[in-house]
Amino acid sequence: MSVRLRTVCVMKILVATGLTQGTNPRDYHYCVEGELVWLQDPCDRDRNDPDNGCGCSRGFAGAASHRATTTAMIVDSGMSRDDLVLAFSTSLVDGGWPRDWAEEVADDNIEIATMAPAGTIIVRRFEDLYVRGALLR
Repeated sequence: MSVRLRTVCVMKILVATGLTQGTNPRDYHYCVEGELVWLQDPCDRDRNDPDNGCGCSRGFAGAASHRATTTAMIVDSGMSRDDLVLAFSTSLVDGGWPRDWAEEVADDNIEIATMAPAGTIIVRRFEDLYVRGALLR
C-alpha cells in the first residue's frame, strides 16, 4: 500500500470579522463571519461625500453573503491561489460582476493579507488600509 502525502501550504487571506465592531460608531457588519472579502469601488454617492454617503468606501464586500463589513481580519488559510480565484469567480458571477475580475480580486486579497500578521484586524477608507487591532492568542 502506498501513501500519498499532500503538502498543505498556509497562505494568509482576508476575511470578514465582527471583532472590534463598534470601536467607530459608524461601523457595520452584515457579512458572514469568516467569509472572504474584497474591496469594491465605492459608489458615486460615497465617492463624493464619504462622511455622509452610504459607507461603501469604508467597507469590505463579502464574497458569500454579498453584504459588507467595516472590519476584516488577516487569517492563515489552507486555500491555494487557485482556490481563491475559483471562490471569487463564483461570487462575482453570482453578484452580477464580471468573472474575469476574479484573478485581480484574489491577488488583491492576498496582497493585503501579506501586509500584517495573521490575527490583525483592518479597516479602510477608500484605498487606504489601517490596522485597528490584533487578536491576541
